[in-house]
Amino acid sequence: MTWGRPERPPHFSAERADAGRREDHLAELGWEIVMPFPMRTHAQLALEEVLLDRLIDGLRGPTLRFWEWAEPSLVLGSHQVLANEVDLEAARKQRFKVGRRMSGGGTMLVEPGRSITYSLYAPESVVRGLSFVESFAALDGWVVECLRELGAPAAHRPINDIVSPEGKMGGAAQARRRRFLVHHTVIAHEIDPELVPRLIRIGRERVSPRGVRSAEKTVSPLSRWLNLGRDQVVEALAACFLGRYPAHFDTLSAEELASAHRLAATKYSRREWIDRFP
Repeated sequence: MTWGRPERPPHFSAERADAGRREDHLAELGWEIVMPFPMRTHAQLALEEVLLDRLIDGLRGPTLRFWEWAEPSLVLGSHQVLANEVDLEAARKQRFKVGRRMSGGGTMLVEPGRSITYSLYAPESVVRGLSFVESFAALDGWVVECLRELGAPAAHRPINDIVSPEGKMGGAAQARRRRFLVHHTVIAHEIDPELVPRLIRIGRERVSPRGVRSAEKTVSPLSRWLNLGRDQVVEALAACFLGRYPAHFDTLSAEELASAHRLAATKYSRREWIDRFP
């Protein structure tokens, strides 16, 4: 798909945007918005680290990046044990690639054209005065409000979930480094609910005593509430962000992409990273 450049949404008034800026530290920054294009799992995860490091080094500004997955994937949190979380035989049969991200939280199931994934790369000033738990609601607050404007009954549930009255729409994770952060969120636009217990070992006995476990939660896909395709929702969210915050569209540089592919080869695709806990 060729992504357009969404304009500021007409239903979002300047008065409302100004009100948001008075109370939202995200409005104090100038943002770059990167629209999605397909990348394979390990390169996507490596790109997350590359963009955070470039922000820290002053080579990129604060960024909202939407992702597109080139293959179905199971993505472990940074502190999880592979054997505890993923049914590897089922993953192979279903052709799900397994990876590990740099941020925490539980295992995420993502599929091309069916999952909405985005990351915010920013200085920690965007969550100043907030606890770590409170920061999740602050950084996903804009998308919860935007989904409500689209007609979905979205809400935030501590610590890190976006929910509907019927269950979990999405979840978030964070990593922090040298006074900067990456905030990573996945929303299920469509999902086969039977896939989750087959692929993720939720509720099954531990293989290892170590690691954070994924929690058992009812999934409520966004398509249950919105008569919009996944791509339409992504464009609407980008337009909504543009209406709330000082932002412009940008692209990834050839250097950033090359760095991501190198890091994927040397770290994110390697067994030592994916299965790093015994």
